[in-house]
Amino acid sequence: MPTFPFTEADPVQYPGPPPKASEVVIVGGGVIGVTTALFLASRNIPVTLLEKGRVAAEQSSRNWGWIRKQGRDADELPIVIEAIRLWRQLAEECGEDIGLNQTGVTYLANADKDMAKFEEFMRIAAIHELDTRLLGADETAKLITGMSRKFKGAMTTPSDMRAEPWLAVPALARLAVRKGARIVENCAARTLEIAAGRIKGVWTEAGYIETSTVLVAGGAWSSLFLARHGVAIPQLSVRVTTAATEPMPEVYRGAAADDHIAFRRRQDGGYTLAAGGSHLLYLGPDAFRHFTKYIPALRDNPFGTRYFPFAPSGYPDGWLTPRDWAPDSASPFERMRVLNPAPEPAKLRSIERNFKQLFPRFETVRLKVGWGGMIDAMPDVVPVVDQVRAVGGLFVATGMSGHGFGIGPGIGRVVCDLIQGNETGHDLSRFRLSRFYDGSSVRLGPAL
Repeated sequence: MPTFPFTEADPVQYPGPPPKASEVVIVGGGVIGVTTALFLASRNIPVTLLEKGRVAAEQSSRNWGWIRKQGRDADELPIVIEAIRLWRQLAEECGEDIGLNQTGVTYLANADKDMAKFEEFMRIAAIHELDTRLLGADETAKLITGMSRKFKGAMTTPSDMRAEPWLAVPALARLAVRKGARIVENCAARTLEIAAGRIKGVWTEAGYIETSTVLVAGGAWSSLFLARHGVAIPQLSVRVTTAATEPMPEVYRGAAADDHIAFRRRQDGGYTLAAGGSHLLYLGPDAFRHFTKYIPALRDNPFGTRYFPFAPSGYPDGWLTPRDWAPDSASPFERMRVLNPAPEPAKLRSIERNFKQLFPRFETVRLKVGWGGMIDAMPDVVPVVDQVRAVGGLFVATGMSGHGFGIGPGIGRVVCDLIQGNETGHDLSRFRLSRFYDGSSVRLGPAL
């Protein structure tokens, strides 16, 4: 089994070569690209997925592994409800243990203002008949035992689930291939071939693929790829640090978070830990270009983001990262096969300290691995899932804003139907690309 986090040193599982033609080409081998390919292949539609590095090597394997309805944007919630059902179905079809368990998600309230936010979501939960409920201080202490401080209360959804992302997404990729999808790793899509306002093909580092339909689901790289073709998406990427502990006694079977620490029970008996609501933004050309669109989010959570003046060499919004390149020359995507940011040592120490302070019964908390990840974020904290109107046959599903793993199969099914011109079963107007350019005000999703 490959080590985690995945890197370009891991063996290529899908070497190609890519086909000369494919009805649909997907750019990006994360959970969105993989599940879209899976559903297209299930309908006998020829589909080729191109991954510049390794399947799920970036944020789709590095996330917290929460599969939650709780705290979702009202327009995301119906798709998440579908995704929960699909996770169960696909886990059975995979025939592999991906760590899928219904263990609940709980948000802890440090203050009355936290409880007020929870009460706002309860109105949405009631519309969809979720099992979400509010807990008082005593109930919270009984739900998660051994905590050092008494919280005001909590919001919990027992039917929410967890899985191991670095197992789940590769397993879904194997299922997609069994259903007929073609996946090619270590093969960057360089540019699109567009003629008369329509997609004609994709230039890759391994040659040309004739196609009429392209889905860009490249996570942190989507904006850079599309900007090369005049399609502007105000997407930025923020760095987060996460860690996994050695096996330790269970304090809660599910996932929980407050303002300081987030933790989730793992399949291996340890916990996945992260800092609650903290991330780092590297300032680059896109950060300044799209700054005004992010003002509402900055006002809502002014201390949640830290800033660094420049990104490491080759990052999507790096100052020296090329913005233009030819189809027959190396692109930024080949120069960085896997976006593999190092975890922040100070943040790892903080995570370990905060978890230990919350559960003082643990004399030691041993971290067995720490990693960094880049979350593709949007100004309103909800994704773009749309057809690009200026280019026939071009679709985009990106900017999942840290919510992508749990909602992934739902978005994959929706995009599959969107590509086919079918009814998607959901109102996607909230996720249209034009909302950032048609004069609409930024409507923030819940910061929960």
